Parts: sequence; structure tokens; C-alpha cells
Amino acid sequence: MGVREFIRGELIEIVEWTDSSRNTLVHRFPDDDKAIKRGAQLIVRESQHVQFVYLGQFGDAFGPGKHRLTTDNIPVLTTLKGWKYGFESPFKADIYFITTRLVTGNKWGTGHPIMMRDNDLGVVRVRAFGTYDFRIRKPALFLKEVSGSDHDFTLDEFADTMRSRIVSVFSDALASANIPVLDMASRYTEAGEALLPVINSVVLAKYGIEITTFVVENVSVPAEVEQALDKRSSMAAIGDLNEYVKYQLAEGMAKGSSSGGVAAEMAVGLSVAQQILQQQGSALGVAAGPRPLPELLSPADVAAALGVPEQDVMAAIESGELDAKKIGASYRIRRSDLESYVSR
Repeated sequence: MGVREFIRGELIEIVEWTDSSRNTLVHRFPDDDKAIKRGAQLIVRESQHVQFVYLGQFGDAFGPGKHRLTTDNIPVLTTLKGWKYGFESPFKADIYFITTRLVTGNKWGTGHPIMMRDNDLGVVRVRAFGTYDFRIRKPALFLKEVSGSDHDFTLDEFADTMRSRIVSVFSDALASANIPVLDMASRYTEAGEALLPVINSVVLAKYGIEITTFVVENVSVPAEVEQALDKRSSMAAIGDLNEYVKYQLAEGMAKGSSSGGVAAEMAVGLSVAQQILQQQGSALGVAAGPRPLPELLSPADVAAALGVPEQDVMAAIESGELDAKKIGASYRIRRSDLESYVSR
């Protein structure tokens, strides 16, 4: 082998890269410590972008096509290397191939519940997960902030690197978009579309990627919050609680005619009434109106205070459930006895 052939064997004449795995996002061209020949061919395929790096500084970039590496088309590298009058000798530089195709079906999810302020629920812990599609829009920024100088930066490494960052951006976007948690849980598609521009404004500027599709597949709150929501839904389904109590009492009276049965139904009715009054924040204040109840009440007064028929009050008195004193032909109930009964 002659000297010329030996030197030619030590120079790189064609620079290209093909990826059969479709799992590599960034590939650093292996130069095996060889120099690149002046006039070498650079082949960049569709869905690829090439970035030259010289001594840690970004040089020239190339899109799809066949390029001949001369002074004319690598002006940045020419300036960095200090070639004042062009160059004839081989040169060395790191060459990175970046995949710019759409990468689909990437998973995201909150490893731990995130705290957020919701207009309906107040401060609540939320878990969420879904999928997203992305492509690299700013290769130089992606190299700097995400992939670094790895020989091959794969999709798996990207998932590990970006998982917490995507969740952080999602949390901030959710707070900025001000989407109620209950709305997200019922309209996942609209929620993802609403969050997309907010998320992209961050990831494009910070990491050089564009998320083309962001899908929210599930949003969940703690079990105790779900139970509270179920209870609130049940109360809303009942509607007017006072009318509901009257209906329950009427149903109970229709099913049994004995005094014991009526008394039992009365106890159930008063128990429900007690829950209503407690939810309203006062055992008797709300039901009695702005005027305080007298020390002694008639069955009619009690019925008016509780919003139930007077005969139901009489049934409770006769069964012994409600303490009352018979004065002549009528009964009188102490206010303290009524309060004690309702607060049981």
C-alpha cells in the first residue's frame, strides 16, 4: 500500500447514518479518531438533521440532502477553526445526527399525587396519566439540554430523562389553564387539547421539542374525596330534604297502622330531620326562624320547628321516644328535651 492509499484510508470521505431500530433519537458519528477529508460527502436523510460541534461549540447544521463539505458550506466551522484563507487539509469535528420524525405513543404519568388548587374542591391531590407524541424542533437546544454528548441517545433514555419534567410542566399547565378536576375527569380529550398550547410554550423553549398530541387518559382523586363527591351527588339527587322527610314519613305510615309502627317510622323521620338540622349548622335555630323557641312547646310548636305533621310528633310522644309532660288534656315538651332528642 502506497502512502497516498494509506492516507486515504485514514480519512473519512462519506458521512451518513441509517437507523434500523427506530429507537435512537441522537447518534454521534463514529470517526474512530479519523479526520474528515475536505470535500467529503455528507448525506442527510429525510427526518434527519445534522449538527457539527467543534471543541464544545455548535457549528454548522444541515437538513436533508447531499452536501459537500467545503469552506463555502461550513462557514461557522471555518470561523471557529480559524481558517482565514479557506482550508485544504482534513479536519476533525463531532457530528451528531438528530431524528426529527414524529415519535408517537410515549407515556407520561404522575409517580406521586400532585397538589393543585381547584375552584370546586379546594386544595386537592390529583393523579393523572396518558400519552403524548413529539418531535425535535430545535436540535441544538435538544443536544444541549436533553441528550448531551452520548454516543447514542435512545427513546428509553429520553423517557427516563423527561418523565419528571413532563409531569412538572403538566402540573404548571394545569394550574395555568384553570381546568376544574371534575371537568377533566369527564372530558379527557378537551382537557388534553386545552393543555397542549400551555405545555408546548414551555417544552419548546426549554428542551427544543414540540408535543403534537397530548392525551389525558385518566385523572383521579383520593378515595375519601370520591366518597365525599358520591355523598354530595346523592344529596343533590334527593333535592328538597324537608319534602323528602315528609315523603318518608308518609310512606312509613301507609305501611303500618299500629302505634308501634308509627312510632318507629316517626323515630326514623326525626332522625333524618336531625341530620338535616345538623347539616344546616344548628339544631333548632334555622328551623325555628329568627325568634327563639319558648321553654315549653306544644306538639304543634314541635311539628312546626321540625317541619313534620303534628300527628307524627304525638306518635313519638306516645311511644316514649320524645319526653313530654301532660298538662290537662294537652302535652308540653321542654325545649331542652327536644334539643336533647334531636341531637342524639
